Amino acid sequence: MQMPALPFMPSVKRESSLDKIDVPSTPVLTRRLVGPVELTVVLPTFNERGNVEPLIARLEEVLAGIEWEAIFVDDDSQDGTAEHVRAVGRRKPYIRCLQRLGRRGLSTACIEGVLASSSPFIAVMDADLQHDETQLPKMVGLLQRGEAELVVGSRYIEGGSADSFDKGRAGVSVLATEVAKRVLGVKIADPMSGFFMIRRAAAEEIAPALSSQGFKLLLDMVATSRGTLRVAELPYVFRERQHGESKLDARVVLDLLALIVAKLSNDAVSFRFLMFCFVGLTGVFIHMAALAVALDLGALTFGPAQTLATVIAIAWNFVLNNALTYRDQRLSGWAFVTGLLRFQVICAVGAISNVGVANWLYGYDPEEWWIAGLGGALMGAVWNYVVSAAFVWRTR
Repeated sequence: MQMPALPFMPSVKRESSLDKIDVPSTPVLTRRLVGPVELTVVLPTFNERGNVEPLIARLEEVLAGIEWEAIFVDDDSQDGTAEHVRAVGRRKPYIRCLQRLGRRGLSTACIEGVLASSSPFIAVMDADLQHDETQLPKMVGLLQRGEAELVVGSRYIEGGSADSFDKGRAGVSVLATEVAKRVLGVKIADPMSGFFMIRRAAAEEIAPALSSQGFKLLLDMVATSRGTLRVAELPYVFRERQHGESKLDARVVLDLLALIVAKLSNDAVSFRFLMFCFVGLTGVFIHMAALAVALDLGALTFGPAQTLATVIAIAWNFVLNNALTYRDQRLSGWAFVTGLLRFQVICAVGAISNVGVANWLYGYDPEEWWIAGLGGALMGAVWNYVVSAAFVWRTR
């Protein structure tokens, strides 16, 4: 007996009805996977929900004829980026989401995306629509023909442009590029590019030696390979940002310095340690300035002045460490207030030693007050570093 047609069965044949769900009045290029994935596009994101579907539409258009997938690596965005990517992925199985909790960082996000793929070719690009996705098929062609192992989208060769940068970002980019070339001996024109494609075999070979510090994975890869990678560069025009947060600001210079130190020291010096030392150095100057003001203008005796300067320096160190050293675990709102209080309380032991040692030194020579102040400030430095990592910015 013939079974009646069920009400949910389509009466007409469609190539991919799932692709048309919940996208009213918007043309969608449909595709279905018919073979092994040849290209993985890794897209690090942070608060870029508005870019997800426009970017996917562009990739669908330019990569027609190539079996590809996209992995959005999201650093726990608060605007629902990860949830939105997963919703799109339920309609389009070639869209995947890798959501990271409790950690941030562009380089580590890209590395995790690269290692989560299985295709022979892997592209890395930003999800902010500033990179030129039309260059992807050309990159694939160069890798397929064996003309290169790494293809870099370059803004600084003929045909490329970074005119969309404002003066500040342009200055940071140029400075970082020149420092990378001169100190690390990198030969490519745009080592700070975030747009490139690499063979999986090459990525797997150098991945264990990557420092995962700093801002740009490409720079780390090229520096780590020490000239063994065959590199080709393609020009592209860097576009204006559409949505999301810029990943390039003054802090990239600090990240670059940290990466340089890590490569030159074979990762013996960590980024956090470097930043904490820098913050501690500024805290010494703040301490001495506050002590001088308290003694000269506050009419305080040395003991109370040293105590006040210590409290101010500790607060300064907390604020700057929160902004720089631990920016991936940055405290905000009420957590910032409780973190500051916790930092002050934990450092009380170091502060007591600070004041005690300073008073002892001051008793020997009141005229050389700065020696006493400096000795006290240095006494608490090691204590502050150890306890802050363990009790203030610990990963929860």
